[in-house]
Order: sequence, then structure tokens, then C-alpha cells
Amino acid sequence: MSDQPLVALATILLLGLLAQWLAWRLRVPSILLLLTFGLLAGPVSGVLDPDELLGDLLLPVVSLSVGVILFEGGLSLGLRELRQAGAVVRNLVTLGVVVTGGIGTAASLVLFDVDSSVAALIGAIVVVTGPTVIGPLLRQIRPVGAVGSVLRVEGILVDPIGALLAVLVFEGILADTLEEAAPAIGLAILETLVVGTVAGLLGAGLLVLVLKRYLVPDALHNALALGIVVAVFTGADRIQEESGLFAATVMGIALASQRITPVRHILEFSETLQILLISGLFIVLGARVETDGLSSVALGSVGLLAVLVLVARPLAVLVSTFRSRLGRRERLFLMAMAPRGIVAAAVSSIFAIRLTELGRPGADTLVPVTFLVVLGSIVIYGVAAPRVALRLGLSDPDPQGVLVVGAHRWARDIGSVLAERGVRVVMVDNDRANVVAARLAGFPSVYGSVLSDRALDEVDLGGIGRMLALTPNDEVNALAAQQFVPIFGRKNVFQLAPGPRRPGRARPPEPTCSPGSSSRPT
Repeated sequence: MSDQPLVALATILLLGLLAQWLAWRLRVPSILLLLTFGLLAGPVSGVLDPDELLGDLLLPVVSLSVGVILFEGGLSLGLRELRQAGAVVRNLVTLGVVVTGGIGTAASLVLFDVDSSVAALIGAIVVVTGPTVIGPLLRQIRPVGAVGSVLRVEGILVDPIGALLAVLVFEGILADTLEEAAPAIGLAILETLVVGTVAGLLGAGLLVLVLKRYLVPDALHNALALGIVVAVFTGADRIQEESGLFAATVMGIALASQRITPVRHILEFSETLQILLISGLFIVLGARVETDGLSSVALGSVGLLAVLVLVARPLAVLVSTFRSRLGRRERLFLMAMAPRGIVAAAVSSIFAIRLTELGRPGADTLVPVTFLVVLGSIVIYGVAAPRVALRLGLSDPDPQGVLVVGAHRWARDIGSVLAERGVRVVMVDNDRANVVAARLAGFPSVYGSVLSDRALDEVDLGGIGRMLALTPNDEVNALAAQQFVPIFGRKNVFQLAPGPRRPGRARPPEPTCSPGSSSRPT
């Protein structure tokens, strides 16, 4: 297919979208099908060869894609949410990372035929959990309390931290002696933090200035944001190698934290771009894996996965939650949720390419080990976490709460009636005034489009078992009903019946009640 690059690119896009759709239909993490499709298209069938297709562009494309994904993650995470997450998240992304990385390194030394430097790099890479996997799992489990927020914030923050840790280990690999490695690592930490922070803040400041002064039309806002992210990532990387990931994350958090100009429309665009990037990236990464390499490290990878699940994660949670307000049940659930995701797979490919260029022995072990750990962790936690949450009482087997889509006056009146009867009510609306009024009335409320995955991530679905779509827009109600059927089931999803025909106005289309939504008047 090397003489047909257009066909190869189309194959990557179509396979990625097909995998995403099948994952939605089958209610499984999309990364499982994406990596499987990539494996089938690459080493199994030989249809796709990313190295031959992209050549020297492979590493830049992977790095830049990960940077944009981390920007989107930071854009959904403001300083207020960071403060609300508290000391537990701070400990998980510092002490927990050190514990997991140390145990992963020791296990890699024992299980694989690699030297200490490659083992340390494996240990650094496997600390990264995946927010793109954790988010869908949390929406399925709907845990009560603060534990869901802790897991979501940890997943977003640990991505750039894990990537930074891998950079530091790589700097140590480049040094000839331990005496040279220590100052090289220290300097790399300082330069990465300084360069990444300054570049990220400058990028966010520039975008805010342009949006505030209306220097570009609305149609160019999303393209401009993407262009500035790419420039920030590239500029930071040129000054200090691999600091672009940190800079992109800082830029996203800075934009989410400012109150000068709204950036919600940029976030919604970033979600669409993230789906495309993740789809293509995982197909490419899966297609690069050698089947011979998988079989040679399969047994060791199973052992490493067992160590990470049974030893590293529980110990990291114990250390990170010491003297915290989390109860025993919440701590146990944190121990049962640490799936690896996109950044672990991408970073392993980046450094495998660099180690191969340096002629480092064991470089060919990095990608297949990470590949198997990512797949295995998703399967284990995807199966175990819902059952653990149910057993611990953090997931209600028969939740009675109601998610109300729309927070206007009479929707709040309905919410008040439900609340008086002891039913938990959560509201979502894309009108800020309605959200403020709902919060003043005592309802947990989220500002944003209910059709956005990011808004779903922000909603605490603990104790919520039903959805009631009450917006004035029939199409939005119908789409919301379809979106929540996989989460709540057909019999627990309701939408407002369409209004009567008015003179001179075409009757709106009938709400789409399938699969399983109800259009009964409320």
C-alpha cells in the first residue's frame, strides 16, 4: 500500500470511526477495538504499514496528536476543580506515580531481558492512566461521592506527569554515568517546567486577547485555537525536548481557569478533534506492533500487569490516601480503577523510535509490553470495577435519582417536587442563567450541552438512574434520549412530547424515541 498513501489514510480514518461506533454499540472501551483493528490491519494482514506510509513524519505526528489530546484534557479541567479534588489527587500524581514507577521498574528488570535503563523507562510509562478510558467507565458505574471526581482529575493530570517522567528517564539513558545523569535529570526537570509553563501561559494569554478584542471572526476561533496549540507545542519542544506535552496541558488548564472570555465552543470543537485523533492514533500504533514481539513478551507482560494491578496500584492508593477523608470503601474502589490509555501507548512508541535510533538493546521490547499492559488493564478494570463498586455500595443497583436536561423555571419546579419526595435531582443546561438559578435553588447543576461528552464527565451520576429531557428543543430532547439509553436503559429515559402545530409553522419532526426512549408527557 506504499504506492497508495491516500487509500492508506482513508483506511486509517474509516477503521478508527468503525471501531468507535462498534465500541458505542457494544458498550466496551473504544481503545480495545481501536488497538485490535490496528493489529489486524498491520502485522496480521499487512494492509497497513505506518512506518512506510508516514516515514520521518511518524514521530512528529504521534507527538503532536498527543499534545492536542492533552490540551483538550486540560481545557476541561480548571483550577477550581483542581482545588476541589484536594490532597488525594495531588498525592496520587506525585507519591502514587513514584510508587507505581518504582514497582514497575523493579518488575520489568525481573520479567524482561532488558537493562536497568529500559526497565526504568517501562516503569515510567506504565504510571499513566487513561482519562479516555476512565471517563466512559465512570459514566457506566456512576459511583457516589467524590471518588469519581478524584479518578477523572487524576487521569487528566497524570498524563503529562507520566510523559515528563519518561523524558527524565530518557535523559538519564543518554548520560554515560550516574554522575552525569543526576544533573542532566535535574536540569531537564527545571527546563521542562519553566519552558512548558511559560509557553502554555503565553499561548493561553494570546488566545484570550484575540477572542476578547474580537480580532478574528467566530468561524476562525477553533482553527486559531488549534494553530496556537500547535505553535506552543512546537516552540516548547524546540527549546526543551518533550516539554510540548506539558505546555499544551498548561495552556488548556489556563484557558479553562480564566473568566475573561468564554471558551466553551472551543472545548466542543476539541472533543470532535480528539475523537478523530485518538481513532487514527490507536490504529497507527496498533499497526506498528510486531506479532513476534508480542509473543516473546506475552508471559512477562502478564506478570507485569499482575504486579501493577495487585501490588502497585493498591500500595500507591494507600500511600496517597493516608489520613485523607476518604473512607475504606472509596479507597478500595480507587485501588480497583487504573486503566492505561492513549498516552502510555503513544509515549512508548515515541521513545521506542528514539532508542532504536540510538541502537539501544531492548528498545523493541518497549512497544509490545506497553501494548499488552494497556489492553490487559482495560479488560481487567473494565470487568472488575463495576462489580467492585456495586459490592462496596458505591454504585446503586437501583438508583432512583433523575438527571433533568434543562434548568428553566418549570423544570426547576418539577425538580423541587421530586426533591421533596427524597429523589436526588441533577440538572444540565447550556444557559448559564438557568444553571445559576438551579444552583441557587439547591440543585447540583452543570453548564454545557448535554450532547457533549465533556459535560457528561462533569455530571456526578451517583444515585442517578433516570433521565428527563425537558428542553424547548425537540431535536435536542430526542438526541439526549438516544445518548442516555446505553447508560440508563430504555425504560428509564424520558423526553418531553413535541408541542402542537402552530399556524404558519411547520410541525417539528417527531422525537426519535428509539432505541428505547419514551416520549410520554411529563
